[in-house]
Amino acid sequence: MHGREGRGVRPTLLRWVPLAVFLAVLGVVTAGLWRPADRTVRSALIGRTLPAFRLPGLLPRRAGLTDADYRGGPTRLVNVFASWCVPCAAESPQLMRLKAMGVPIDGVAIRDTAPAIADFLRRYGDPYDRLGDDQQSRFQLALGSSGVPETFVVAGDGTILDQHVGDIRADEVEQLARLAGVRP
Repeated sequence: MHGREGRGVRPTLLRWVPLAVFLAVLGVVTAGLWRPADRTVRSALIGRTLPAFRLPGLLPRRAGLTDADYRGGPTRLVNVFASWCVPCAAESPQLMRLKAMGVPIDGVAIRDTAPAIADFLRRYGDPYDRLGDDQQSRFQLALGSSGVPETFVVAGDGTILDQHVGDIRADEVEQLARLAGVRP
């Protein structure tokens, strides 16, 4: 009789195993949907020096960029953008606000044309001191940038201090100004 009771309990427990597995899988899926993974690609160069580079100017009478521009000057923002980028247009007022606060900003135009960039700057404002042309996205990739817009805070000695992925929002302007050494 003792052996028979043991056999009766085991099949009853086994009936619940599929339900338990289903509930566990459902819990994992629900947690993944509730809290999606951060897919932001961060640059591996944060805390390191800018790579050597030379970008020609894109517009007449506008200097391009080289790594030498980041030796011995103030902390600057390097904004990676494109005229065809809708979030780049959305962040333009924030870049203009940073410029008005005294934050030096350089631009890197990704896979763009001079007429399109000139029109973009005419429509949305021109916050850039220098403007480099990155037709093949080589500099963008060397920075560890995965898209546009992205903004890097670069110290006067060429060290990349921070990376801002995506468009700059109004509530982020003061933080970026502080990172650039400007009091808002």
